[in-house]
Formats: sequence, structure tokens, C-alpha cells
Amino acid sequence: MNTDRDSIAAHLLELRQEHRDLDQAIAALVSQTGNDQLQISRLKKRKLHLKDQIIYWQSRLIPDLNA
Repeated sequence: MNTDRDSIAAHLLELRQEHRDLDQAIAALVSQTGNDQLQISRLKKRKLHLKDQIIYWQSRLIPDLNA
């Protein structure tokens, strides 16, 4: 079971890093003159999807109290 928790924790680290990277990419695009609103929108959508995945995997680390 500990291996599962370790695997989930490692996956969470990857998701959080990608989330941070997207945040930086979005900030860079927004600061550019003549920025690509469609690209920014796509990145924001991906960032929200990652946030949902992070929340899901965090909840998997919480022990089931009914077990």
C-alpha cells in the first residue's frame, strides 16, 4: 500500500510542477504585446484541468475512514 501512496505522491509532484510551469507560461504570454488570446485560453483550460487532477489525487491520499 505504501508503494501506491508513493506513486500518487510522485504523480502529484509532477502535476504541481506542470501547473506552476503553465502559470509562468500564461504570465509570459499575457505580458507580451499582441498576445495570442486563444493560446492563453487553452493554457488556462489546461491549468484548470490539472488543478482538478491535483485535487482528485490529493483526495486519494486521504485514508478511507469507513474502511
